[in-house]
Amino acid sequence: MDRVVHSARRRTVPAMSRVERYTMAGFLVAWMALAALPALAAGNVVVRQFEAGAGLNAVGVIDASEDTEIDVPQAIYSGDRGEIYLLDQVNGRVLQFDPKRPELGTRSLELPENLRPTDMIVRRSNILVWDGDVHTLQAKGDTDAPVRGLEAVSTRSAGDNELALSAFAQMGSQSPPSDTDLFDDDSNTRSAKRRRPAAASRRQVVDTRGRGPVTADVVISNRTTAQVQVRLRGEDKLLAKLTVRVANRLGAIEFLEIDDQGQMFLFVENIPSTRDDLASASVARYSAKGDFEGVYDLPLSESVGLSRRFVTVSPEGEVYFLLTRKTGVDVLGVGFRKIAGRSPVINHPGGHQIARSDSKRWALISALRPLTRKRVVDTAFAFEGVRWQLSERSYGAEPDQACTGFRRVRRPAYLAGKAGHVVRGIPYCWGCHGSLPTILRKLEAGALAGNVCTRNEPRKDVIGVDCSAFVSAAWGLASHFTTVAIPAITRPLDDPWSLLPGDALNKPGSHVMLFLRFTADRKIEVMEAAPRACNGRVCRNVYPLAAVLARGYTPVRFRALANEPAPSNVSETDASAEAKPKAAKATKKRSKRKTRRR
Repeated sequence: MDRVVHSARRRTVPAMSRVERYTMAGFLVAWMALAALPALAAGNVVVRQFEAGAGLNAVGVIDASEDTEIDVPQAIYSGDRGEIYLLDQVNGRVLQFDPKRPELGTRSLELPENLRPTDMIVRRSNILVWDGDVHTLQAKGDTDAPVRGLEAVSTRSAGDNELALSAFAQMGSQSPPSDTDLFDDDSNTRSAKRRRPAAASRRQVVDTRGRGPVTADVVISNRTTAQVQVRLRGEDKLLAKLTVRVANRLGAIEFLEIDDQGQMFLFVENIPSTRDDLASASVARYSAKGDFEGVYDLPLSESVGLSRRFVTVSPEGEVYFLLTRKTGVDVLGVGFRKIAGRSPVINHPGGHQIARSDSKRWALISALRPLTRKRVVDTAFAFEGVRWQLSERSYGAEPDQACTGFRRVRRPAYLAGKAGHVVRGIPYCWGCHGSLPTILRKLEAGALAGNVCTRNEPRKDVIGVDCSAFVSAAWGLASHFTTVAIPAITRPLDDPWSLLPGDALNKPGSHVMLFLRFTADRKIEVMEAAPRACNGRVCRNVYPLAAVLARGYTPVRFRALANEPAPSNVSETDASAEAKPKAAKATKKRSKRKTRRR
């Protein structure tokens, strides 16, 4: 294992002081205690384990139920001194601990009331969180206290802070692009964002620990190879040119960090074009001169929940991963794997295969009308963009019903304090379903808006949609098809790159998201109804594709779409360019077989 616990290799180590010996003894005790933990991938070490609960050594976990994902801590980030921050949003706090000194314990930083962030970064003395806007928080109170409060010192709209926005966008926390270019003018089956990426797909601006602010221009050479040109911000001189090469096809590439020794770190996705290959994500490490050294393989498929920010790099160049379990989370120090050779290829040996579905087709007796992709997407945007007035009756009484098993009330977070105001988006409602006109009519009549108590029995006096009800409505179905039933009315897509607007990513028994498009930086933009990721409403989100596939989501296509496109109707992409020679080979093989039969 390389650089997981100690980064001072190849240095002369002086004799330890009494304090250092005490610290090392405490660390060894913790190491021995962790020996009984479940086996992990080679080289990975659990540096801190949290079980479900509300104490200082626990994290909030809302277990999954039908058509809901497990809700677990959403972000991990390394501070400027190597300390780790963990966003425990279920318990309304940020936990802080030193991964190398377990004897120091864990501290709790309490979030301001009614702030429900889904992502977090840390810079100097500030904690920045994302909930659609960027909130800068600072700790208050006694610095030695185990529990302190966080107070907001500024709130900025999503367009104000380039460095913060670029950091949040690394893992998809970003304002979705305009919805006006989802379809080409001449065909509603084409995704405008699926064309061949431009030479420089996106400039990233990163405030690194080792060299300060830098820019990183990602230049795509072909479907497997890219160059990342790194410069100090404001300078033309090239600091380094990093070559990225994967085995299948490049997904997202994000410049993460330059450590104190000048080493550079990239987040890299390898996305297959068939279900027989494996989707994976790694952190690639480069020397200060830009030479590729090896990778940290991220065990995405071992996590049971989808965390927003699951990897971070410390100032000393250690890579930490947030591994979610049904009963808590583990913070892993990820082992380094050296890859030698003149043209090394990044290929995660433990990637995740796209799930297959053997469900039989159901009769589509629930379809309301012939569908087009444009109609599906227009319906989805109507759920997301509708504005309606939240009456006192629909808001409900105070205090609201507490949810069973966790610190949450029935009312979706985005409605908190908004009685009498005009709000945007249809609320998330556990076990609810209906068309948009029906939902709006019931809200106007005073039905309670939303219900995020996913561990309670569904209620009949509330209105909104859950994840599968939203997708069912977008697909024009009069009946509610749950995530377990969706495989019966869809067909799985062998190639995730063939996703088109109106398709979906489904995880039976857990969650489903409506696919909108691939972003310019090869992530996926989706529409979903979610109690946590959307703060309790229908919203748009952006995710790294490998993270979604590795956690068991299957790309699917609704069988009743009237204009299910042939490959020739799709805008030319790397995927379609690859498909042509493969199709030609398949045709030749079929011709040879026919000749032999004759």
